[in-house]
Amino acid sequence: MSTTETAQATQVHRVYIKAAPERIWQAITNPGWNGRYGYGAPGHFELRPGGAYASHASDAMKEASAAMGWELPEVIVDGEVVEVDPPRRLVQTWRMVMDPTAAAEGFSRLTYEIEGPGEDGVCRLTVTHELGGMPTLAAMTSGDNEFGAMGGGGWPWILSDLKTLLETGEAFTTG
Repeated sequence: MSTTETAQATQVHRVYIKAAPERIWQAITNPGWNGRYGYGAPGHFELRPGGAYASHASDAMKEASAAMGWELPEVIVDGEVVEVDPPRRLVQTWRMVMDPTAAAEGFSRLTYEIEGPGEDGVCRLTVTHELGGMPTLAAMTSGDNEFGAMGGGGWPWILSDLKTLLETGEAFTTG
């Protein structure tokens, strides 16, 4: 395996957020929150091992896709909850069904870990995305591509927007 393949097999993204672990957990798991940042696609979790996960295309996403000449499915990402330890750890499977090539790569494994807060009130959120054998999905989620290209800003964009929303009350996409 080449260095590039190894680097893409597991992506680890960290962000430091001045918010309580419970608020970060809510922002990740509650569709009223998780639909407000990143790509604006609310994610619905059954927060129990074996529970379903589905992220639904927003109206804005559907309109943008239609303008580009392709139809977006109602569920754009799906998976299953593997482990739940609120407000510290969430493990799930994750498959991007809105892109046929990424969907064909199957299910990846996604882990959210919330640590802290420290004396300064800051928590560390670590997102680990296991992507072995999934080059299309790895490219889409890495954030290493040109902004606006395949997958936009990926996890770095989503996590930065989450941080901004929790700390300021406004997401990048608010406008």
